[in-house]
Amino acid sequence: MSRVDAQQRRTAVWMVSPALVIMFLVAAVPIGYAVWLSLNVYSVRRAGLSHFVGLTHYWNALISEQWWRAFGQTFLFAFTSVALEVLIGVAMALLLNVAFRGRGLLRSVLLVPYAVLTVVSAITWQAMFESNLGLVTGLLRALGLPGGEQVWLAEPGYAMAVIIAADVWKTAPFVALLVLAGLQVIPGDVYEAADLDGASRWQTFWRVTLPLLRPAIALAAIFRLLDALRIFDLPFVLTKGSNGTETMSMIAYQELREQRLIGQGSALSILTFITVMAVSLVYIRFAGGNIRDVAEEKS
Repeated sequence: MSRVDAQQRRTAVWMVSPALVIMFLVAAVPIGYAVWLSLNVYSVRRAGLSHFVGLTHYWNALISEQWWRAFGQTFLFAFTSVALEVLIGVAMALLLNVAFRGRGLLRSVLLVPYAVLTVVSAITWQAMFESNLGLVTGLLRALGLPGGEQVWLAEPGYAMAVIIAADVWKTAPFVALLVLAGLQVIPGDVYEAADLDGASRWQTFWRVTLPLLRPAIALAAIFRLLDALRIFDLPFVLTKGSNGTETMSMIAYQELREQRLIGQGSALSILTFITVMAVSLVYIRFAGGNIRDVAEEKS
């Protein structure tokens, strides 16, 4: 390594050090404290009751039917919602990429749901599926379709369907925004070459557009998947976790805040964190190649 390279490395270290220190204080310290709490029985009511119990809380969680039920329901929600968001988001991005009058207005309108607070959108969807006065249930009854008499948020399956629909409505525009950014950087000469080769629109999309969009789609999918695995606000507002909608974050909240079991709740929070981290590592290992390839090409 030359003297200039060494000097540049030292300069880079000094420049990123403040950000690394802040990230450590903001992220690592709370996580470390949560790990410590999870290894202890901790009382907030009486002094002197706290004592070290090791991995007992983790063992209790892993042999608990409630944890594995919430684990399965979380992954069901995450994979279903993210798959729908990617499909709808790609379709929205393709539509927004076409030049037509009023495209700017349509882009703004389609991105409005993502700007709405999740709690506000959850309350809106709760009102829409209210059994007597809800817009959706009333419309289904008026059209004579199934579901008009259904109490959607009070029955398993139906409640999860409403939560998934609410999440897709809110976050599909986010996926569309990322995919649209990917569409904007595709060079026009590749489409000209496809036209010269006589490719149809479907062949152009399948052979040209989609492969070039894979990095953007992969990035959007991992962002949404990691966020969906931590879902809390939608089921909390809509169902309080009942009727087959309990998630990993919700049972951690219930133990930590409602039951005041600090150690057990912290252990559930750490297990949720480990699950999300493991999914991200697996995703990057097996599905993140497109993102790495783009980064290497630009470097």
